[in-house]
Amino acid sequence: MGRRKKIVQECEKLMDKPEQIRNIAIAAHVDHGKTTLSDNLLAGAGMISDETAGQQLAMDTKEDEQERGITIDAANVSMTHEWNDQNHLINLIDTPGHVDFGGDVTRAMRAVDGALVVVDAVEGAMPQTETVVRQALREGVKPALFINKVDRLINELQEGPQEMQERLLDVISDVNELIRGMTQDYEDRDWTVSVEDGTVAFGSALYKWGVSAPSMAETGVGFSEVIEMERNDQRQELHEQSPLSDVVLDMVAEHFPNPLEAQPRRIPTIWRGDDESELARQMREVDDDGDVVFMATDISMDPHAGEIATGRVFSGTIRKGQELYVSGTAGKNRVQSVGVFMGGEREELDRGVPAGNIAAVTGLRDAIAGSTVSSVEMTPFESIEHISEPVITKSVEATRMDDLPKLIQTLQQVAKEDPTIRVEINEDTGEHLISGQGELHLEVITQRIQKNQGIPVNTGEPIVVYREAPTQESREVEGVSPNRHNKFYITVEPLAEEIVEAIKLGDVAMDMPELERREALQELGMDKDTSQEVEHMFGTNILIDDTKGIQHLNETMELVIEGMEEALEDGPLAGEPVQGALLRLHDARLHEDTIHRGPAQVIPAVREAVHRALIDAEVRLLEPIQDVRIDVPSEYMGSASGEIQGRRGRVDDMYQEGDLMVIEGIAPVEEMIGFSSDIRSATEGRASWNTENAGFRVLADNLQTEKITEIRERKGMKLELPPSVDYI
Repeated sequence: MGRRKKIVQECEKLMDKPEQIRNIAIAAHVDHGKTTLSDNLLAGAGMISDETAGQQLAMDTKEDEQERGITIDAANVSMTHEWNDQNHLINLIDTPGHVDFGGDVTRAMRAVDGALVVVDAVEGAMPQTETVVRQALREGVKPALFINKVDRLINELQEGPQEMQERLLDVISDVNELIRGMTQDYEDRDWTVSVEDGTVAFGSALYKWGVSAPSMAETGVGFSEVIEMERNDQRQELHEQSPLSDVVLDMVAEHFPNPLEAQPRRIPTIWRGDDESELARQMREVDDDGDVVFMATDISMDPHAGEIATGRVFSGTIRKGQELYVSGTAGKNRVQSVGVFMGGEREELDRGVPAGNIAAVTGLRDAIAGSTVSSVEMTPFESIEHISEPVITKSVEATRMDDLPKLIQTLQQVAKEDPTIRVEINEDTGEHLISGQGELHLEVITQRIQKNQGIPVNTGEPIVVYREAPTQESREVEGVSPNRHNKFYITVEPLAEEIVEAIKLGDVAMDMPELERREALQELGMDKDTSQEVEHMFGTNILIDDTKGIQHLNETMELVIEGMEEALEDGPLAGEPVQGALLRLHDARLHEDTIHRGPAQVIPAVREAVHRALIDAEVRLLEPIQDVRIDVPSEYMGSASGEIQGRRGRVDDMYQEGDLMVIEGIAPVEEMIGFSSDIRSATEGRASWNTENAGFRVLADNLQTEKITEIRERKGMKLELPPSVDYI
């Protein structure tokens, strides 16, 4: 315990010295060795014993993470490391690699300035590697590369120095291609990694050794020594002569920016407030005497302390007893305690946590993951854009009626902790729906409800989330209010795919300055006149006001928007959300008297007009799809590709990588339910695979009617479609 206290004191000493702080995340594809690497770094900092590092998985603090052998929640730890005769404070977040928990990675990137990307030397850059690199670069976070499991190239694949070098250079060039593609618009960001610069390190997290260009110059241990010592089973000596933790932490201290370098660049990327203001200056300069600005990137539950909000302090010093605003909520929250995380343990500090650090705060009861918390009212940070959206839903019911209030409370807590989970609570039926990124995501959530909260629940079969979208331009359609005194004339057309993507990524939004939004839409192909008349955006749909000088429309517009949102939330085919629709309001006839154009008149009229226009635009059901990659010995190639094709999937590519065949393709999410057990039996357990959500595509025409009927039946809607839906 004394050792831990000493480390906490060392960390405290460095908190006020932003030039000596590095905030970093470790990110990678699933099973590429992030958590084992984190263990090495903790051991190097003296926080866990050297012997157990690599087996302890100290950052997988939850029981289900240890059981499944994967990271589910991002975990934080603060440690110190000496480099260039100066001590550095390193705040590290170990993030999950499984695609279902990608939301944690996105949120972690908001809190850090550097991302250590880990790639398996044998598997190379994988789909999730691409996703985590993209998530880091979108947030203005600088990458460095650690190529792990190099021991496998030497011992399993028996590669010589030449082959090894070629393979490692291929991995570096793949990662650089990703980085170049994402940073080409920024002149100040040549963030490609290279061995010569020291932004690439190699090693084995399991056997605790590592090398990089600077370490080779210092220790004299290069690749030929590594190969020789690995082959002679001298791993312990190798670890002692070139310890992985020193190699990686030196790279972190040397190449990742400190908050003073990072915040002036990152603030304009993540905050759209007035950049001339005093608050903007305080954040850029990491002013610990300024107003408090804190961004909560993670919410977790502590059985003793309650809710803990972890996140980055961008300005000021967050202290116990402060009364702070939480964006999007009224009133203030009082800080109960502040501290730092040491893996699974939180250490409370008597002092405050100053700007440039990652803090763990209790008492912010209104905060959710993504909230801006501040001592003054301010423009909140940009919302954290999660790259993928929920595609699978399960119903959850409490087995005992007495547990219902507790279940509702727990589900609300789940939604707070993980914004990529959507929760719909139906107080009348007692059936609640949770939507997540995949089967595993929902399985973990429901297991935790049962285990941690002790609430027995029944869960329904997984239901796939669909979308509806127009496929052509509609004619002008009239919507009439129930009292016949108000009329609205609307058309609908498909929105360009590029614009839909940009909205999803947050590159086009209503809260942008109007001129900036217009320019962004025009660059994406929208004509100038249309881009100037954007009235409202809802999901990935846009409303254009093409009317000219209509009396009373201004005061009625709010109701028009409400009617439009209602119509788009429940599409006309199966009550599924509509996406990618451009709606134009061409004309309106409104009653003189406010009483006759209230909500009960306007909302149904607009709703009817939007639905009829969508049907005229031949709205169709879209299904979510996934990219699938399977690595399998060549003798099982046929049965593995058969598993994709048998699921209405398509095989796009097959190629050899090492001694395995790689099969790449796409398949509908619905058909992928139960895939794990089928692929195991088809390949006698010899296949490894992963899936990545790849958006939505139009469901095949011959399946439309059947699927629409099935969803309508499940939702208790009338089974017959409007007669005008005669195109399906």
